[in-house]
Amino acid sequence: MKPDLFEAPDYYLLDDLFTEEHKLVRDAARSWVKRSVSPIIEDYAQRAEFPTEIIAGLAEIGAFGPYIPMEYGGAGLDQISYGLIMQEIERGDSGVRSTASVQSSLVMYPIFAYGTEEQKQKYLPKLATGELMGCFGLTEPDHGSNPGGMVTNFKDKGDHFLLNGAKLWISNAPFADIAVVWAKNEEGRIHGLIVERGMEGFTTPETHNKWSLRASATGELIFDNVRVPKENLLPGKSGLGAPLGCLDSARYGIAWGAIGAAMDCYDTALRYAKERVQFDKPIAATQLQQKKLAEMVTEITKAQLLAYRLGQLKNEGRATTAQISMAKRNNVEMALKIAREARQVLGGMGITGEYPIMRHMMNLESVVTYEGTHDIHLLITGMDITGISAFK
Repeated sequence: MKPDLFEAPDYYLLDDLFTEEHKLVRDAARSWVKRSVSPIIEDYAQRAEFPTEIIAGLAEIGAFGPYIPMEYGGAGLDQISYGLIMQEIERGDSGVRSTASVQSSLVMYPIFAYGTEEQKQKYLPKLATGELMGCFGLTEPDHGSNPGGMVTNFKDKGDHFLLNGAKLWISNAPFADIAVVWAKNEEGRIHGLIVERGMEGFTTPETHNKWSLRASATGELIFDNVRVPKENLLPGKSGLGAPLGCLDSARYGIAWGAIGAAMDCYDTALRYAKERVQFDKPIAATQLQQKKLAEMVTEITKAQLLAYRLGQLKNEGRATTAQISMAKRNNVEMALKIAREARQVLGGMGITGEYPIMRHMMNLESVVTYEGTHDIHLLITGMDITGISAFK
């Protein structure tokens, strides 16, 4: 196993803008990734398994609910710290970042934002330590970009709810202890329900044969007359805006995370170009390779500035859904392009597990689609600037 020699590009000296706390949080996450993720991730990706032994480490670096208040087990950090943690984890692997992102933004956030005090006390501290792991059930087999068309539903049976339906492409589903599930009541209104593993009729079959996010556990959520206690309903918010509010937080994390994947591809390509000799000189001495590398660091720098400003807006409570969509879409596209260019710098070696580039590239093909597809985010921006929806 080669040592992880990663050095993060900071062409516009963004470190000068970060607080000491930001840098401490980031550096702790970076050191943990080098120590605990880099040495094992290629093997797990090749075997298409999620490394469950890293869950405790993710909790230790504050990756689970970093912005959740300390009274509920979170780290009480700001949104830029959250972004930096996601950046460093995705530098290791998008699938690992997905696990942390789901736990934080799609499980802990809705319980914190929409849950009762009893629900917060019951679930959040254990989710923060990784004692409980969660997943988020919104996407269905026939309803992806149109989640409002969901058919998963629950009926009031007096002392409990009866839940039926199915969810697809759910990160963490195979091993999750709880699921925050979005379903329609008898009036067609969308609500969140906390479904616990072990409830009769609740199963989580794993999705196999993935070429992407291979070190992440993906599955389905199947509900066959599942009896859900009424106290498991999230009462704070209903309607489609409730799950979409969670997605705003997750998409924000992705905007930072994608930078990490791009950084890793760039750093790998730069290091390789300096060492690989052809025609009696390093390929880094050629104009075409310098063009590739210069464009990579330029795009990373632009994405860093976009994410940093968005983080400031998030801290101030002023970031809009459309602004978050723009950053998610731009930064993931940027990372995907850099992965493809970096792979070319490495030539044939770029497709091997000897280097991380092909793994990042395959992962990013999922990231560009999940949490809102590349095209849907474009239409969200289009609707925001024109005032006209193209969805219907």
